Amino acid sequence: MSVTLVGLALLMAAVTYPSRALPLLAPGIERLRPSVLLYLRLVGPAVLAALAATGTVLVVDGARHATIHVGIEWLAVVVALIVAGRSRNLFLGLLAAVALTAAARASGLG
Repeated sequence: MSVTLVGLALLMAAVTYPSRALPLLAPGIERLRPSVLLYLRLVGPAVLAALAATGTVLVVDGARHATIHVGIEWLAVVVALIVAGRSRNLFLGLLAAVALTAAARASGLG
């Protein structure tokens, strides 16, 4: 088991926490401009999308060699986008993607 990415996860949590905690810590945040509120609402999904895209597209072999990977994960990302877009619920999109990936891997396709 490798713990090399634990530090990166803690750093990402520290960087994104202020924007996620701002509504809890700042009274009257609803009086901000609509563009600022939209930005703050989309920070979390944007970070999640960046992490998903990197984990889906790139496979790192060794320290400096990365290759593009095409597999069931790409389809899972598309399913997550469609479900989340139609239901307006990010959790349902992620749940659908995880279920598709688990089913594909259990059947030997992924």
